[in-house]
This record gives sequence, C-alpha cells and structure tokens, in this order.
Amino acid sequence: MFDAKKIRLGIAPIAWTNDDMPDLGKENSFEQCISEAALAGYAGTEIGNKYPRDPAVLKRYLEIRNLAVASAWFSAFLTTKPFEETAEAFKKHRDFLHAMGAKVIVVSEQGHSIQGQQDTPIFEKKHCMNNAEWKQLCEGLNKLGALAQEKGMKVVYHHHMGTVVQTTAEIDRMMAETDPSLVYLLYDTGHLVYSGEDHIAILKKYVDRIKHVHLKDIRPAIVKKVKDEHLSFLQGVRLGAFTVPGDGSIDFDAAFAILAEHKYEGWFLVEAEQDPALANPFEYAVKARRFIREHAGI
Repeated sequence: MFDAKKIRLGIAPIAWTNDDMPDLGKENSFEQCISEAALAGYAGTEIGNKYPRDPAVLKRYLEIRNLAVASAWFSAFLTTKPFEETAEAFKKHRDFLHAMGAKVIVVSEQGHSIQGQQDTPIFEKKHCMNNAEWKQLCEGLNKLGALAQEKGMKVVYHHHMGTVVQTTAEIDRMMAETDPSLVYLLYDTGHLVYSGEDHIAILKKYVDRIKHVHLKDIRPAIVKKVKDEHLSFLQGVRLGAFTVPGDGSIDFDAAFAILAEHKYEGWFLVEAEQDPALANPFEYAVKARRFIREHAGI
C-alpha cells in the first residue's frame, strides 16, 4: 500500500509520561520510554518533557536504539503575545529539531487555548477568534513557515481540541488564509473525530498539504461522557477518551487508502495520551504496531 522507503512509523512519548499532567507516568523514565518504543518496532519518536535537550546527548540515546526524531510540539502565542516573542522561541525550537534531523515542526496556537485547563468544559468554553485574531494567527503562521524554510523545514499546523483551530470551519479558514508554500497541515485522526468532524472529508480536501500524521483513536463512550457531563480536555484524557489505533472506533482503513493513493511521504506517529497506570504504554505500543502492520502494510 505504501512505499516503505518513504514512510516512517514513530510513537509519541506522551503514552509513557503526560506533558500536560506530569503525574501521569511520573514513574516512567525517559530510557524506559525510548527502549520500549524501539522494542515495539518503531523507527522514531517525538519529544517529551523528560528528553535531554542537548542534541549530542539525545542522539547518543536514540542512535543505539535505531530511533530518529520525527518532530516536537511548539506552542505559539500569535494571538496573545508580540510576534517577536513567539519567533524567538520558535527559532530555538527549530534549531534544536534541525540538529536532530527533523524535517517538520509541529505548531499549535495556544493563545486562548483551554486544552490545559483542568476544570474548563472542552465543548462549551472554546474560544472563537474574531477577524483581527484570525489575521494575527495566519500572518504569524506564514512568518513562522518562512523561518522554518530557512533550515529546509516545514511548519505543520496541529488542529487540536480546546484551541482556536479545532473545527472543520476553523481548519478551512486557517488553510485558506495561509500561504500553501509556507504552512502545511498535521492530520490528527483522534482530534478530528473527538471534535465531531468528518476526518475523511478533511483528509480528502487537504491531502496534498498534509505533511505529518498523528494516528490516534477514541473511545466514543468516554467522549460522550465528556460532552454530557461538561468535562475538560484533561479530565477526558484521564478517563481514557483517547487510545491507540485499532482499539477505538475510527476507520483507519479509509484514511490509509487515501494517503497511499496520494503517495503520502513522511511520518506516521502513534499518539494516544492515556493514564499509563490503566493502559500499559508498552502493551498499547505493541497493539498499535500490530494493527498498523496489518492495516497499512508498514
């Protein structure tokens, strides 16, 4: 289905230790995380909060496990802080990822975000931007994209629950108002379906601008509970709203078929933040790896 030479499969460390709620998985070490990722059959990883930030040190840990760095999350504040502040932080982040050999930079706007608020209902309290904020966001993303290009890298925008770009309409506007040669899309199955969007329709519409993929499944009963009981994003994570591909309700076969048809090249990243005390990270990493081999042929 896919050209194995042009697709790399990685897994995010958030299953071992949660970046937003460090008590989840505090007992799991960085070395345990990367060793189990390698043992489960993955070729790479994104960056977690326990990872060394010295490229020479991190490379030594990863290379002996045959792991590479796919990317790392960057929090932008284009709508709430001066651009120069975000740009300065972005350049440091870019240079670190470039030193690690990554080709894409995951960017998510965190101005007005409620994803990290413990008690704010995720479905009722999401911020909707006005026209001035949209202009700040899209112009800022273009500028970050240009900074990424200086190092031969691409900005991939991460639509995300609780942020200003979550819904289909918001993704559409962000894609329409940014330069397609500077800003690309990170396609995250879990966040789209959690939000109630048609993940296949969005994939078909933007497949040529998708340069990074997060493979995440959901448990519909938990998402319904989050909605019905007005819970926050973090409360939903603790309850198990997310899981690995093949363990929830999302149709990955259709997504894989479209990506293969359009000759997608780049990383697939398994990402499913759960409570590791309830969902053993290594066990679920193996489960996801088996599912992807069976359904995507990689």
